[in-house]
Amino acid sequence: MNVTEVQNVKQQFGIIGNDPALLRAIDTAIQVAQTDLTVLITGESGVGKEFFPKIIHSNSIRKHGKYIAVNCGAIPEGTIDSELFGHVKGAFTGAVNERKGYFSEANGGTIFLDEVAELPMSTQARLLRVLENGEFLRVGSSDVEKTDVRIVCATNVNLVEAIADGRFREDLYYRLNTVPINVPPLRKRGEDVVLLFMKFCMDFASKYKVPKVQLDASAKSAIMGYSWPGNIRQLKNIAEQVSILELNRDVNGDVISHYLPKEQKSNLPMFAGQHADKKSFESEREILYSVLFDMRRDITDLKKQLESLRMSHQEKDTHVAYYPSAQYAEAQEVALVQHPSQPYQIPVSQERFEPSASLVEEYVEETLSLDDMEKKAILSALERNKGKRRNAAKELNISERTLYRKIKEYGIE
Repeated sequence: MNVTEVQNVKQQFGIIGNDPALLRAIDTAIQVAQTDLTVLITGESGVGKEFFPKIIHSNSIRKHGKYIAVNCGAIPEGTIDSELFGHVKGAFTGAVNERKGYFSEANGGTIFLDEVAELPMSTQARLLRVLENGEFLRVGSSDVEKTDVRIVCATNVNLVEAIADGRFREDLYYRLNTVPINVPPLRKRGEDVVLLFMKFCMDFASKYKVPKVQLDASAKSAIMGYSWPGNIRQLKNIAEQVSILELNRDVNGDVISHYLPKEQKSNLPMFAGQHADKKSFESEREILYSVLFDMRRDITDLKKQLESLRMSHQEKDTHVAYYPSAQYAEAQEVALVQHPSQPYQIPVSQERFEPSASLVEEYVEETLSLDDMEKKAILSALERNKGKRRNAAKELNISERTLYRKIKEYGIE
């Protein structure tokens, strides 16, 4: 990594932070700028992905050409082809004049396609042709036109999942993803959060002619401890509120917490190995849906462990009592008090209490039948919606991500 070049770019574009992942992303942008390779920038909404195509353009041989940024998600589907590729007179109702598209206007320069995952499938096919041979057709025309542009794309969508759902072309993904750059979310950037907050407070103090906000240790801790789902946009918004509304310019953690939206936390039980920050849910129903299936799996595992324990002790001539799950927990609690060195062995009587094998078999059969029912429900929903997973997920009242995971789990074609 060329530290000097990275620092110069940070200063040029006003980028604040020293997180290693951020510095690597900047360095990658600088290195790839010297080529004409297509770049795909990924990251959550609000992390600052829009800086990277500007870095690439300004450090490339095309820096004297045009730089055009296009928000693909903000253009209606019916007009996106005309906006990107242009149209001829009379191509459609209202086309009273011919028009050049962005790919014609950006010839010799760089075009940045933000939210590229929002492009319709037909437009994706047109974009693929531009990437492959630099050719395109204006809407309503049969004359092939050429363009020489550097294409940089960005998205906050998981394109692999979008491909699986039939919403994004796989061949286009591989053409766009020649050089990937991932911009880290704010919650993973450590002390950069405090640096950014203080920078924004200084800017707003100057803008509104007020004294600068000072943060104590508890305020910095509160800022670093928050997850910032809206990333830099949300951080800037909170900094502006604090700068305007707080009369006392010495801000502590309690004041900061007052401005931070309450993070949604589930009161449902969490099992060992399951962490809330590794899953994202769109509704309370989906949380319950996931927890119930996790609970069912854990109970099945517990039954198997108890059966295995029973079988292993059949070969030993010891007088140990065994309990089903509810009784076992109560007995273990007593044993921990009476026999701290042997928490799993509780002398009770000369007879053994063994969990019924039929009980385990009955539960396994019940689990299998529930799996079959769930698989059947998914298949039926997919059939009714002609294989469209987005519609099937909506009908099942779960997210597309959950549906995709279940399809893989059950091996549904």
